[in-house]
Parts: sequence; structure tokens; C-alpha cells
Amino acid sequence: MLKILRQIWKTTDLRYSVLFVLLMLVIFRVAAHIPIPGVDTVALKDFFDQNQVLGMFNVFSGGTMESFSIVALGVGPYITASIIFQLLAMIVPRLEEMQKEGQSGQEKINQYTRLLTVPLALLQGYAMISLLRQTGNGIIAPSVTLFQMAMMAITMTTGTVFLMWIGELISERKIGNGISIMIFAGIISGMPTTLQQALVTYDSSQVVVWVAYVAIALATIAGVVLISEGQRNIPVVYAKRMRGNRSYGGAETFLPLRVNMAGVIPIIFAISIILLPPMIGQFFVHAKTQWLALVAQKTIELFQNQLIYGILYFVFVFGFTYFYTAVIFHPDRVAENLQKQGGYVPGIRPGRPTAEFIQRTINRIMPAGAFFLAAIAILPIVMQQSLGTQAMAIGGTSLLIVVSVVIEIVNQINSQLTMREYESL
Repeated sequence: MLKILRQIWKTTDLRYSVLFVLLMLVIFRVAAHIPIPGVDTVALKDFFDQNQVLGMFNVFSGGTMESFSIVALGVGPYITASIIFQLLAMIVPRLEEMQKEGQSGQEKINQYTRLLTVPLALLQGYAMISLLRQTGNGIIAPSVTLFQMAMMAITMTTGTVFLMWIGELISERKIGNGISIMIFAGIISGMPTTLQQALVTYDSSQVVVWVAYVAIALATIAGVVLISEGQRNIPVVYAKRMRGNRSYGGAETFLPLRVNMAGVIPIIFAISIILLPPMIGQFFVHAKTQWLALVAQKTIELFQNQLIYGILYFVFVFGFTYFYTAVIFHPDRVAENLQKQGGYVPGIRPGRPTAEFIQRTINRIMPAGAFFLAAIAILPIVMQQSLGTQAMAIGGTSLLIVVSVVIEIVNQINSQLTMREYESL
């Protein structure tokens, strides 16, 4: 570890990249502590602590939503816009062609994603302000005018665009994905406060709970590393080609199929679906029509039931893992590319049989990844119910993000160090 750190420090451009990323994260955390005027942050924090679903949105915002800062929405709208265009690429032929154009096509899609982020941020910001205003907890005063609400939404939208820009600057340094690193920084920044609260409320009679907490946390980290790095290698052989007196090809390699191709995107999908009904119910809970207010109240109570919430959450994450993997991974395209490059899987004919073989392999390894993601998602609920404490609940999704980002950063830094070693030779 120390040897790698010394190598990073001795490599000038890599050292500057690391320092630049750290500077951008400092700017991000400073912006996260600039609150929007007119919001009671203490009441807001209590509200988020009591709401499991909104607490998960706070995680994906990088911890900025809890303080309702100028970057309260975090990078959530940008992630939503990215998912929308990934889904549209399946049904819109023009977007599908752009994906096949390589770097130039991807740049166009990225530009459309940035443009879509702005209206999504405006809509999400206004919806969040309206929701907090109607909770009756004094988070946002009912006397706030429409103009003031609009200015708050515009401020939050500007903060999201600012974070999107910072994320792209970080990604250009090629030591990790900028959006993921900012979410990672938000999670890490909240850990000291969580640990402090746990130590303040420590009771000697809860030694067993503490031991169980540490053991499950370590087991979760080990499971995240195992699943994140786990892959099924399909052997691939490239046919030999004769050009003059020289032969090309004939190399043997493999096609890696990851156990968890979807990452944390299925969890984001599931949260969005679960959050929608109670959020809509909050708007109608004070409706003058009695039956509408009753339906809204019952809907909110239904999703506050931890058992129902946990079951729905597990099922949605499991199902969306299959769905999103089908969106981003296309066995027919992989088989087509292999055939064009003269590659084939031993014992399998090129073309459609290869695509069917890859699909069968995916179907065999995907249940493990889907079950793992779903189990990680409901881990906090299980911990709360089994250990009987709110403070000791493990954020399984937070651990998944933290470990995944660390693995990605380490892999990219190692690849850059290896590349520079080859250049020196």
C-alpha cells in the first residue's frame, strides 16, 4: 500500500489528478453546508431520520438533501436522466444508432442527458419543497410565497448543474467516475456523526449488539467485494490469419461476465417506485374530499409498514436487476462483434448459437447477483427488527457504494501506474 502511494506521489500527472479530485470534493462538501434560506434544518433532519425511503434518497444525493443545501438534490436528476436515455435507446432507433457510433455518438447522448437534467431538477426540487411544506412539521413555513418556492427550486437546480460539472471534471482525470466519487464522499462524510451518536448512546448491556453489528458489517464488506469482483470467464479463441509469410491471430482470451452487471442502479429504480405512492399521498392527505384524504392516509400507512416495505423493496430490486441487465447487455451484439473479429467460443458456432450460449450463462449467474443486491437493500430493515435499535442499523446500500467506488478507484490507479511502467520501457 505504501509502495503504491509513493508511486502515485512520484508520478507528476497522477499526483496532480489526485490533488485535483480532492480539491473538487472539498468544494462539494463546502457547498453541501450552505443551506437554502427559509428551511428549518433541525426539523428536516428529524423528518429524514423517521423516513426510511427519503433516507435512501439522501444517500444518493451525497448527504446534501438532509441539510437542504444549495446542492440538496445532489446528482439524482442527472442519474435519472442517464437512466431515461439508456431505456430510450432500446426503443428509439436514432439513439440506438448513436450508441453504435462510438465516442462521437456517446458525446451526443451525454449532451442530451445534461439538457434533460435541468427540467428534471426543477420538477424534483419543486416537488420536494411542496412535500416538505405540506408535512406540517414546520420544515418550510406555510407562508412561503410561490415566487420564493420558485427561487428555491431554481437554486437547487443550479446546484445540481454545478455538481454535474464537477463530476465530469473528476471523470476526466480517469481515476474513477466523478458522480460515484461524490456520492462516496457524501456517505463517508456522514460516518463520523453516525459513529459519534452510536458512542453517545452506548450501553454496556448492548455488547452483543455491537459484536453482531461489527460481524455483519465485515461480512457485508466481504460479500460486496466477492460479488463486485466475481465474474464468469467464457473462453474465446481468435482464428489464425495468414498475411504473406506472417500469421496473425490464434490468441486465446476470455469474455468476462460479471455476477453483478447492474451495479446499484436496480436499487435506485426500486426506491423511485416505492417512493412514488407515499409521496403522491402526502399531497392529498389534507384534501377536502374525505375519501381522497382517507386513501392517501392509508397509502402512507401501508408503505410505513416495515414488513410490506421490505418485501416490496426486495422484489423490486430483484426484478429490476434482471431488467437493467437486459438493457445494458446485449448477447447478440457481443456475438456479432466476436464474429466480425474472427473470434469464437470453443465448441459453439459463431453467430446466433454464441448469443444463445452467452444468454444462458447470464441467466445462470444473474440470480446470485440479483439476490445479493436485494439482500443488501433490505439489510437495514432486518438489522432494525432483529437488533431492536435504530442507531445500529447498517446501511447496506451505503457499504455497497463505498466498497464499489474504492475498488473502481484502486483498479483505475493501478491501470494508470501499469501503463506508465510500459511507457518507461
